[in-house]
Amino acid sequence: MRIIISGGSGLIGSALGKALIADGHEVIFLSRNPDKVKDAPAGVKLRKWDGESAAGWKELAQGDYALINLAGETIAQRWSKDSKQAIRQSRVNAGKAFMELVNAAEVKPRVLIQSSAVGYYGTKTGDAQVTESFSPGNDFLAKVCFDWEISTAPASKLGIRRPVIRTGIVLSTEGGALPQQLLPFKLFVGGPVGSGNQWYPWIHLDDEVRAIQFVLTNDKADGPFNLTAPNLVTNKEFGKLVGEVMGRPSVLPAPGF
Repeated sequence: MRIIISGGSGLIGSALGKALIADGHEVIFLSRNPDKVKDAPAGVKLRKWDGESAAGWKELAQGDYALINLAGETIAQRWSKDSKQAIRQSRVNAGKAFMELVNAAEVKPRVLIQSSAVGYYGTKTGDAQVTESFSPGNDFLAKVCFDWEISTAPASKLGIRRPVIRTGIVLSTEGGALPQQLLPFKLFVGGPVGSGNQWYPWIHLDDEVRAIQFVLTNDKADGPFNLTAPNLVTNKEFGKLVGEVMGRPSVLPAPGF
């Protein structure tokens, strides 16, 4: 199967691309600057796109193919007015580009996997056990996730299976949040963030990839899926575990934001 992935050069996309190549699929990463992508997995093809339209890659929609939309500006930056707009718009525009392709294609994709995050539920869920049926939150990231998800919602009306993956904090030593979180512990100044009582919905990169492979190939997988480890911990508990593994203290709290 041909699998077209936006946002493929990120942590999740790179690992996913490698796994899909190993499974025998044809994998194509969409990139604004293909010439600058230096760490794409062996065997992955690169195709230029503008992140806003299907121009230049419409012809890929043929045969047995799938779409995976992972594209989005990183949230790990200072949230200025401009950056917040870029965080939202990059996600919405990518979804619209996918729908432009889907609407124009004579052959529809087998499946369109839409990325999202557990931030969809907002920060005021308390100690409730959050399931996929929960309503979206009202903070900035919750609204971004909501808009991100609905950007490809019209695909469902066309009869296209559309799993929505609401991902937690992806942990890997290869990149993402974990290396940054380990640094204070390496310097013996690790500890919880803020009160430490906030929930830490994590998932290992390997499990994230396997979950995406599952919804990709399982014809019954449709709608939203929370991709997190089944046993949640608080931020304080996570910090304590990190400290124990690294042989470092976990007692100096960092300010919450």
